[in-house]
Amino acid sequence: MSSSAVLTGYYRYTDIWFEWPGALPNPDDGVVLKAILAHDALVHPDHPLHVDGVDGVQLYVGTLENGEGRLMFSLKQVDYIRYWLHAMGMTEEVIPLPYSDCLLTNGELRTVSPITYANGGALKGALKAIDKNNKRLKGTNTTLSHRRTVFERVRTLWAEKKGVWCAMDFESWEMEHTMITEFGWSLVGWKEGEMVEDKGHLCVQDYQWYRNGKYVAENRDNYRFGRTEMVRKKDLKARIEKLFSVLEDYGLVFLVFHDNSQDIRDLKRLEIPLNNLMHMLPENTPETGLFVVDTSDLIGALLGDDTGNRRGLERTCRFLQINPEYLHNAGNDAHYTLQAMIAMASGSQIDQQRDDRWPNQTVAGSLRVKLESNGSDYESEDDDDDEIGPRLGYDTKTGELRYKGNEAETLADVTGNA
Repeated sequence: MSSSAVLTGYYRYTDIWFEWPGALPNPDDGVVLKAILAHDALVHPDHPLHVDGVDGVQLYVGTLENGEGRLMFSLKQVDYIRYWLHAMGMTEEVIPLPYSDCLLTNGELRTVSPITYANGGALKGALKAIDKNNKRLKGTNTTLSHRRTVFERVRTLWAEKKGVWCAMDFESWEMEHTMITEFGWSLVGWKEGEMVEDKGHLCVQDYQWYRNGKYVAENRDNYRFGRTEMVRKKDLKARIEKLFSVLEDYGLVFLVFHDNSQDIRDLKRLEIPLNNLMHMLPENTPETGLFVVDTSDLIGALLGDDTGNRRGLERTCRFLQINPEYLHNAGNDAHYTLQAMIAMASGSQIDQQRDDRWPNQTVAGSLRVKLESNGSDYESEDDDDDEIGPRLGYDTKTGELRYKGNEAETLADVTGNA
């Protein structure tokens, strides 16, 4: 044991629970430590590691370079426990930290995400569940591994409630995609700890008679979240640049798209400055930067899809129990894209969230959710019409609805802000 503390890092739950108490010089200290780390003790609201507003205990799940997960305590938690025990008179001296070799640093972890357990039984079963998912990861290809990493980074970054997350969408004439007919946005940001929301829908007046309907739905007149503003073609660039200047005031900017390639191409065609636009999300939350988040990657990760296929926005929303209306309206698409991102980012760790949303519907030996063949449940304009997805929120063994989704929730419900 070494008493020299490393400034940042995480300890494996197994090392702290199974190894640390037995390695202490004083056996009596080990008994006390074991008691404070017991499953039922950790989740109690009076436990020294209890976090206000959290039901149970908050620990962490880290992803190793090979994609495997580890349940962890933070160094801060471990350090606090040993000083708290001494301050309460339960140990004669401050017990030493575990060996520094046991510490996992940020450089050894792809992602770190908080995870909560409401009761001792859930915590006790956590290691078994993580081990089960690690076995499923064997042979996972790089596409799914990358998507899973992105999913957990988005969860971590969203939980920080910093910067601004802005979903954007363009619509164009179906006969000539360079003719942009609509632009929409929906954003959530934080300034001085307060949540800020904004959204809008622009239609290009010059192209108002260029209507879709043959290959793509025509819904420019059906914006559901405010008033549509008509702009001249020559003014569209300036209006979007004005939006970007608002975003830049936040410092840290996440541009949220559903399948980003065409929307980013449209931004570049309009010569909107995208200086230092990054498709790789940061490991830690920076103060500034411009980053891309793609909800088609997030839903692919959650469904365990290793093919690289991208599902349409309508199907993504329905998988998440969001009922979209009048898609192919740029303002509506931006709104539902942001709602889909929030639904996933504010949920549990990816494997726990998958099992909560679609209980007992993961294909044996894999991370892939079983998708049923399409019936007549609803119509969709997505390309993947041969599948309707899992039975949403239902446990296939019990038939009980376990995950009610967020179709009736407001943004404040999802984010935890009143």
